[in-house]
Amino acid sequence: MEFSAEQLAEVLGGKVDGNAEQTVSRLSKIEEGGEGSLSFLANPAYEKYIYETTASVVIVSEDFAPTAEISATLVRVPDAYGAFAKLLEMYNQMKGNKSGREEPSYIHDSVSMPEEYYLGAFGYIGANSKIGNGTKIHPHCHIADNVQIGENCEIFAGVKIYGDCVIGNNVTIHAGTIIGADGFGFAPNSENSYDKVAQIGNVIIEDHVEIGANSTIDRATLGSTIIRKGVKLNNLIQIAHNVEIGENTVIAAQSGVAGSTKIGKNCMIGGQVGIVGHLTIGNGVKIAAQSGIPKNLPDNAVVQGSPAFEYVDYNKSYAVYRKLPQLAKDIHQLKKNLES
Repeated sequence: MEFSAEQLAEVLGGKVDGNAEQTVSRLSKIEEGGEGSLSFLANPAYEKYIYETTASVVIVSEDFAPTAEISATLVRVPDAYGAFAKLLEMYNQMKGNKSGREEPSYIHDSVSMPEEYYLGAFGYIGANSKIGNGTKIHPHCHIADNVQIGENCEIFAGVKIYGDCVIGNNVTIHAGTIIGADGFGFAPNSENSYDKVAQIGNVIIEDHVEIGANSTIDRATLGSTIIRKGVKLNNLIQIAHNVEIGENTVIAAQSGVAGSTKIGKNCMIGGQVGIVGHLTIGNGVKIAAQSGIPKNLPDNAVVQGSPAFEYVDYNKSYAVYRKLPQLAKDIHQLKKNLES
C-alpha cells in the first residue's frame, strides 16, 4: 500500500516539513532507507544518517533541529519512536488481516463460530469449544474439546491447545507452543518404576498475554495453571503444572518454572533462569539471566547467581572470584615465606 506524507501526518498527529505529496510504500531503517521508503529518527546516535539517507519520508520529533541539508520529507511528531511503533502495529495488522475458513479444516458441529474469524488450512476445533469474535487461528492448529478462546486472539501456526483450557481476550500465542499438556506427575512404586499421576486440571490464560514460539504450559494436576493478565513469555519457556504467574510479569527465553510455584506481579525474569517448585516469588522481583532460584524471594528482591543471592553482593563476590587464581598464588608465596 502507498501513503503520502500528508496522510501519515494526519494518522500520527504530526506536521509535514517538506513535500506533503511525497509517497512511501515500505518501511526501513534510516541507514538502509531507499526511494519510496519511510523511516524514523529517535536516537541522536543515528542523526548522521538523516543527512545521508535516501528514504523519501522520515519521522522525527517536533524539536529536531537539522545541522545540514536533508533530502527527505520530514513528518514532525511529539514522539518519533512512539509514532513509528504505532505505524509498525498498523502495518502488522494489515499484513495479517485474514478472515474466513480455509480448506481442508475441521470444526465440530457443536462449535458455534463467531461472525468474524480466521481458521487456516488443516486447522481442527473440537467439540463444545468456543471461539471469540475476531480471533485468528493459523494453519495446522489443534484446538481440543471444551476449549474457550476469547475475542481478538491470534493463534499462530502449529499451536496445540489441549482440552478444557481457557484463553482470554487479546492473547497472542506464537508458533509451535503447546498449552495444557500433562504436568510432570509420577509416583515411584514398589517395582522401582513410576506410576503416572493423572493430570485432570487445566490452563487458564488471562487477557493481553503474549506467549513466544515453542513454549509449553502444562495443565494442573488439580485446579489450574494460571497465567495472569498482561504476562509476556518469550520463546522456549517451560511452565509446569499448577504454577501461577502474576500480572504483567515478563520472562525471557529458555527459562523454566517448576510445579506449584507462585510468581508475583510486575516481575522481570531473565533468560535461562531455573526456579524450583513450591516457591513463592514476591511482587516486583528481578532475577538476572542464568540464575537458579532454590528458595522464596520477598517483594522487590533483585538477585543473581546459581544459587541466586542479592545482586550487589553477587557482583562484589564475583570481583573477588575473578582474582582467585592470583590470590591462591599469593597465599602459596606467603606460606613459603613463613616456612623459610
